[in-house]
Amino acid sequence: MSSVAAGLSTLDRLDRLARQDTAVHRVDPRAKVVTTLVFIVCVVSFDRYEVLALLPFVLFPIVLASEGRIPFGFLARILLVVAPFALLVGAFNPWFDRDVVAQVGGLELSGGWVSYASIVVRFLLTTSAALVLTATTSFNGVCLALEKLRVPDVFVTQLLLLYRYIFVLGEETLRLSQARRLRSFGGRGMGLRVYTQMLGQLLLRTVARAQRVYLAMKCRGFDGQVRMARRLHFGAADLVFVLGWSAAFALFRIVDVPLWLGRLVTGVAG
Repeated sequence: MSSVAAGLSTLDRLDRLARQDTAVHRVDPRAKVVTTLVFIVCVVSFDRYEVLALLPFVLFPIVLASEGRIPFGFLARILLVVAPFALLVGAFNPWFDRDVVAQVGGLELSGGWVSYASIVVRFLLTTSAALVLTATTSFNGVCLALEKLRVPDVFVTQLLLLYRYIFVLGEETLRLSQARRLRSFGGRGMGLRVYTQMLGQLLLRTVARAQRVYLAMKCRGFDGQVRMARRLHFGAADLVFVLGWSAAFALFRIVDVPLWLGRLVTGVAG
């Protein structure tokens, strides 16, 4: 269960990083959300065999993480944890697509391997952008931006409650795990049957606690909408942030920057 504690610690650190005061943190959340959405749309719109053309997009998460004082090691550890998902998604591509589409030196690369690499690169780019967005805005800030962007209130409220429910689920899991360890002597209570029973107890406990939280919210006037006191101000700097990065993404999407640079260097060398 140490992985549960590590996950809760990661979420808590993301919240603490979002409370910093930097130029990136001061950008309006709506500007960051819209820019990140444009980034994701541009990244996923590439052909499945594109890999090198995606590389210029790495500037966005790197620049924002650097300016927002987000530790690169921290982001890398999260990406390593979630990377197996991307590796599994395209794991069978090399077997289904064996047509040669590229050559590196004397090595022939099939379309399956190229598309596999493209999936991994896109996953890393979009995930890192989402992490940087959360680390510089906070999850509550992202939800507030979505609300101001006229996303349905039901969807925003569900996101907020789901995020809070993760902590409830994690805390109950840690309590059950600690109780099991205190009652396990000589390796007893460590089998699969015990874990199955724990999952059932975990579901019952979290549902009961969520019900108590909901009743407490109803007693305090909750009507299905989470109201946030934070005020947003979209200024000229925020508009420049959106337009500047969006123009860069459009350029990266239309122009194959690595190919253009390669031709330029080759032309100069020649």
